[in-house]
Amino acid sequence: MKKITVGMIGFGTVGTGVLKLLRGNAAVIRERLGAAITVKKIADLDIRRARGIRVAPAVLTTDAKTVTDDPSIDVVVELIGGLEPARTLLRRAIANGKQVVTANKALLAAHGMELLKAAHGKGVDIGFEGSVAGGIPIIRVIKEGLVANRFSRILGILNGTANYILTKMTNDGGNFQDILREAQECGYAERNPSLDIEGTDTAHKLAILISMAYGTVVTFERIYTEGISHIEPLDIEFTRELGYNIKLLAIAREINGQIEARVHPTLIPDDHLLSRVDGTYNAVFIDGDAVGPNMYYGKGAGMMPTASAVVSDIIDLSRNMLRGAGQRVPPFSYQQEFIKKIIIKNIREVVTRYYLRFSVLDRPGVLSKISGILGRHGISIHSVIQKGRQTRGTVSIFLLTHQAREAAVRKALDEINRLSVAQAKTRLIRIEDDL
Repeated sequence: MKKITVGMIGFGTVGTGVLKLLRGNAAVIRERLGAAITVKKIADLDIRRARGIRVAPAVLTTDAKTVTDDPSIDVVVELIGGLEPARTLLRRAIANGKQVVTANKALLAAHGMELLKAAHGKGVDIGFEGSVAGGIPIIRVIKEGLVANRFSRILGILNGTANYILTKMTNDGGNFQDILREAQECGYAERNPSLDIEGTDTAHKLAILISMAYGTVVTFERIYTEGISHIEPLDIEFTRELGYNIKLLAIAREINGQIEARVHPTLIPDDHLLSRVDGTYNAVFIDGDAVGPNMYYGKGAGMMPTASAVVSDIIDLSRNMLRGAGQRVPPFSYQQEFIKKIIIKNIREVVTRYYLRFSVLDRPGVLSKISGILGRHGISIHSVIQKGRQTRGTVSIFLLTHQAREAAVRKALDEINRLSVAQAKTRLIRIEDDL
C-alpha cells in the first residue's frame, strides 16, 4: 500500500480534529485514496497540554522547521493562524517542494497571491478549503463544480459568532453586550471577539471568494467592513415587524466591470433562505449565469467541520501526487496569466435601500424637516413609522428608503444629525431585498 506522509504545524482545536479524523476514518480514507496517510510530525509551542488523543512523544516537536525541512514529509499542513510566522513557514515548505494545506483566511486574504505564485514556481499545490465557511466546500464549488459559470453575485453569512449573537437577539431578546458575554461563556466567541463582531473575519473570507470568483487580487483592506456591535434591540424589533431579519452579510457583485465588495449588518427578507440561517451556522448564496442561484449551508467553524475541509485538501493533493498530476486545478480558480486587476467600487458609489432610525425630540414639524433634507439629497422615502416616546421627550422615527446612492445618504444624515432636535446619531442599516 502506498503511503502519504504529513507534517502539521499547529496542534490546537483544528489540528486535534485533523488527527482525530485521519485516525478515526483511516480505513475509508485509504479505500477512497488508494494510499495510507501517516502523520509523522506535529509542531506546536505547547506539546504537553492534553488534547484527548494519544500522540507518541517522538511525533511532537516545538521546532516547526523540522516539519518544513523533513525530506520524507509530502504535505505540510499549517494551522497556527495569523500572518507570521505562518507566512514564513509556508514559504519555506513550498521552497522545499512540499504540497501545502492551510485554513488561514487572514494569511490568504493578505498574502494569498504571493503564496500562489511561490507554489506555482515550485510546481506544488496549495489547498485552503478550510479557510472559508468551515465544513461547507465552497472553495471547491467555485473552482470545480461551477467552473463554467460567470458569477453575478455572492452573498454569505460567514461568521458563526456574529450570527449566533444576532440570532439570540432576534429570537430571545436581550442586548448585544449580554448576549456576547453568553456567547463567550458557551465558547462561541473568543475572549477578544473583535475580529468576529467587527466583521474583519468575514472580510478575510470574502476577499478569498472574490479573488476566486472574479480572477482578481483583493486584499481585505479594500472591502468596506462594518460590524454588529451597534445593533440594538429596538432595531431587531422593528425590522421584524417589517418582515426582515438582520444578518452580518458578505456581499460581492459584479456590475459593469466593477465589483461591489462589502461586509455589514443587512436587512434580509424573512422569507429568503439566508434569513433562516441561524445560530453558528454559515451559508453562501452564489448566482451563476448557467446554473442560477445556489445556496450552500452548514457548520462554518469548529473542530470537526474545519478538520473535514482540511483533510479533504490533504486527500486531494495526495491524489495529485499519486498520479503525478500536480497543479491540475489552479488553486485560485483562474490560470496565473489571466488574473487581472478589477476596480473595487467605493462604498459611497453603492446604490441600495436603507433602514434609518432617528432619535429626535417629540416636537411638531420634525418629520417634515427630516423628509425635506432627504428630498433635497434625492432620497425617496418608501415608508415611515413613528413610535411612542422611548425616553422623556424623545421619539424614534423609523424610515425605509427607496434605492439611493450611499454618498447622498451620508450627506443627508450628516445634515440631519446636526439638527437641534437630534438626540442621537442616526442608525443606518442597508437592505438587500433584490434576492
